[in-house]
Amino acid sequence: MRVVIVTESFPPDVNGVAHCALQTARHLAARGHDPLVIAPAVAGPDADAPCPVVRVPSLPLPGYPQVRVALPSRRLAAALTAHRADVVHLASPFVLGVRGMGVAAKLGLPAVAVYQTDLAGYARTYMGAGESTAWRRIRTVHTAADRTLAPSSAAVRDLERHGVPRVRLWPRGVDTERFRPGLRDESLRRTLAPDGEALVGYVGRLAPEKCVELLSGVCALPGVKVVVVGDGPSGATLRSSLPGAVFLGRRTGDDLARIFASLDVFAHTGPYETFCQTVQEAMASGLPVVAPAAGGPLDLVDHGRTGLLVPPHDAGEVRDEVAALVADPARRQAYGRAARATVQDRTWSAVGDRLLDHYAEVLRERTAVAA
Repeated sequence: MRVVIVTESFPPDVNGVAHCALQTARHLAARGHDPLVIAPAVAGPDADAPCPVVRVPSLPLPGYPQVRVALPSRRLAAALTAHRADVVHLASPFVLGVRGMGVAAKLGLPAVAVYQTDLAGYARTYMGAGESTAWRRIRTVHTAADRTLAPSSAAVRDLERHGVPRVRLWPRGVDTERFRPGLRDESLRRTLAPDGEALVGYVGRLAPEKCVELLSGVCALPGVKVVVVGDGPSGATLRSSLPGAVFLGRRTGDDLARIFASLDVFAHTGPYETFCQTVQEAMASGLPVVAPAAGGPLDLVDHGRTGLLVPPHDAGEVRDEVAALVADPARRQAYGRAARATVQDRTWSAVGDRLLDHYAEVLRERTAVAA
């Protein structure tokens, strides 16, 4: 099968859209298919990829240079046409993906759109309004697709409630060989917490929609050291609002896996997650998770067994639930073991095969309509 993946982001970018697009390309190549990636140009060198990558001109988003927005270019249409695709895969279509949808329609190609970004939540965070406009755009883009794949039950419900048709569930995989409890590093723990504090970590972008400032109360807990991994436009502000926290910047690969395994509790604060991959990586690392009872974490965290769900935006609840886990090592370890067992079979290979099933179904539906 020849598949063109049109994605708003691709490595070396570090975010959920880029990571999922990379894993999709890897799985397609591993299964003997022929993927091509089309993505915005990046400022630095390209990362290794399992297939050809066509870059289209882009500019950094004002105020958020880590995000690049594709510019109009004939390169997309030329690359998509030349690849003679059977299916067009649109990863979080917003700018480049919308153009890819248009080209697919002109060529009569089936398109599968993967919903990954809560644009309505972002509109609420950055503009204080604009949710209805964001949902109109989401509905328009995804209605044009043969199928929309949503990563969580909450995302499926949101899309269907706002009138998006042909929505199916397609979750995300996790690399349980890379992220595992055995990487716990006592030397690293002594460096991060020289007085033997419990390590409570956040991993992700440092941006307003992630609400990382909700960890301020955790920073004040006795015997606790907060560790923040990631970068983004809120970095400077968070260094002031999270006194005593250790900021490690962006980390990836085995280095990130070692940090995860060396934590005692993982705390995620963002209420607008359509999935939340870092929660799965924390669970694979054997950590109990504290996360908002909203979006993707509702599917991932089994409250009272693998972690604790708290009301979104509630700093006091985040602090109290983290404190409860820090004070009870046996409970913490039991949650961590259950978390690891829960994600053990959620491999990218298994998830990738489910994606291939979706492609096959869409192709069959197209054939049936044509007949």
